[in-house]
Amino acid sequence: MSGLDPLVGRHEIATAAQMTALGARMGGMLRAGDLVVLTGALGAGKTTLTRGIGAALGVRGTVQSPTFVIARTHPSLGAGPALLHVDAYRLGSAAELDDLDLDLDHAVTVVEWGRDYVAGLRERWWEVEIERPSAGPEDELEASDPRTVTITRHPG
Repeated sequence: MSGLDPLVGRHEIATAAQMTALGARMGGMLRAGDLVVLTGALGAGKTTLTRGIGAALGVRGTVQSPTFVIARTHPSLGAGPALLHVDAYRLGSAAELDDLDLDLDHAVTVVEWGRDYVAGLRERWWEVEIERPSAGPEDELEASDPRTVTITRHPG
């Protein structure tokens, strides 16, 4: 087992703090070259999870959604890998993602909205699907609006 394999399965998350903590746990397991794809509605908690990953990796800068810049690199403040945070929402194909010429080998790569685009990027990757009962555009997680986070390894 490697990467996120110990976390494969379903996780119930009730608060933003718990989502950040899950991300931190994930970040402690990820290494350069690992690819994580985040799937979920707007406001589901994808960026909150990524903030936790970035915190565990010890990267520079505030982790925020890269929607308008498409990809943002957060260099490591220590000896660990950088965090490459990608938002594929505005991309139209896997070829457009490939055209970004991202350095996947030397960073932990997290791709939001990338489910249909990553199959050829790595031999294996993990998909993290975040579901919530109401999929509104709110950015903040509320205790009354829990999430179900399902982590799957590809290929399985």
